[in-house]
Amino acid sequence: MKKYSDIISEYRRSVPTPKDMVKDGKCVFGTFDKEFETMDLLGIKNPTAAPDFMKRLRLTLWQATEVHMDQGVLLAVVCDMGIFGITLNVYYDKEEKKVYSWSTQLKSKDTIIAPNLLNGAESKAETKFSHVHYINNFQDGKCHLDGHHKDDKNSIEYSFDLERLSKPSVVSIPFEPIEKRHRPLYSQKDFFKATGYLTFNGKEYRTTETSTAIVDDHRGYYPRKAHYDWVTTMGINETNGEKKWFAFNLTRNQSIDQDKYNENLIWFEGSTSLLPPVTFERSVPTIKFKREDGAIWKIKDEHGMVDITFKVYDIFRMETHAKPIVNIEYFVAFGELEGYLLDEEGNKYILDGMMGMGEDKTLLL
Repeated sequence: MKKYSDIISEYRRSVPTPKDMVKDGKCVFGTFDKEFETMDLLGIKNPTAAPDFMKRLRLTLWQATEVHMDQGVLLAVVCDMGIFGITLNVYYDKEEKKVYSWSTQLKSKDTIIAPNLLNGAESKAETKFSHVHYINNFQDGKCHLDGHHKDDKNSIEYSFDLERLSKPSVVSIPFEPIEKRHRPLYSQKDFFKATGYLTFNGKEYRTTETSTAIVDDHRGYYPRKAHYDWVTTMGINETNGEKKWFAFNLTRNQSIDQDKYNENLIWFEGSTSLLPPVTFERSVPTIKFKREDGAIWKIKDEHGMVDITFKVYDIFRMETHAKPIVNIEYFVAFGELEGYLLDEEGNKYILDGMMGMGEDKTLLL
C-alpha cells in the first residue's frame, strides 16, 4: 500500500503565506505556513448570493481555545455571528465526567475579534457576568488568554500564557466553486504548552508540565444551511515506550473538495503530519444524547490511517429552534479515545485513554 505522503494533494502542502488574504476582491485558497497580516474578508466581492450590504451579517468570526489540564478541559470562546455575539466558557470535569457551561449573548458590535494574530492584536468581549480576552503574539509563538464567567450556581476564572509547540495549521477553504464566487472558510489552529491557573467554584488548579492548549482563529462565510463535525486531542502520547508531545485535528466540513482542502493533521513538537479526509458515524444522534447512556462516535478514513472510537461521557448543548428562519444545534462532546492514527510515513500512534473532545454543529442562519 502506498504511503499517504506519496498520494497527497499538492494543495495540502503549505506554501509561503501572502501578506493579504484578500486582494482585488478575491480570496487566496490553500494551505499556508504562517499567519496572514491582513484578512479583510469584507473586501471580497459577492462572497454569497445575498446583497453586498448583508456581508457583515453573513460573516462568522471566532477565537477559541481548548486547554487540557490534569483535572479537566476548558473551552473559552469569543464569537461574532454577525447578528449577535457570544462569550462561551465550557468546563469538563474529568473526575466527575461532567460538563459545566456558561454562555452570555451580547451585541455583535461589542464583540471584538482580532484583525490578525500578530503584535498584540486582541480578541475580547465583556458582559456583567463574563469576559474572555486574548492577546495574540503569534509572530513570537505566544498567546495570552484570561477570562471569567459566573451564574447563580457555578463560577470559573482562568489565566494562561501559551507557547507554541509545533508548526501552525493555516488553511483557506472554498465553500463553493472558485469560478462561481470566492466564499472562504479560514482557520488557523496552533498547538501550545499552557502555563497558568483555572479556578472552578473557588478551587484553584495549576497547570503542570503536561498541560497543553489548541487555539483556533476562525472566520468564514458559512452557507445558510451549515454543518461540520470535529474531534481533537492534545497532550502527551506514549507509543512503543516513547513519550511525545502530540495533538491532532480532524474536521469534516462543507469543503467543495475534501482531498484538496482540509485541515486534518497530527502535531508533534516542531513538526506536523497531514491526515486524509474522514467520516463520522454516531451511535445516537447527538441531539438525543443522554448522559446516563453515553454515546460512541466512530471516525475513519479510506486509507486506513484513522481509526478512532470516541467514547462520549457528556456534552454541552446550545439549541435554538425557530424553523424555518433560524435553527442552531451546537454540541460539544467530551470523553476518551480509543484507536490509532498513522502518520504520513506509516508510523502508528495509539490513542487509548487519551482525552477526547469534539463538536457536532448544524446551523440554519
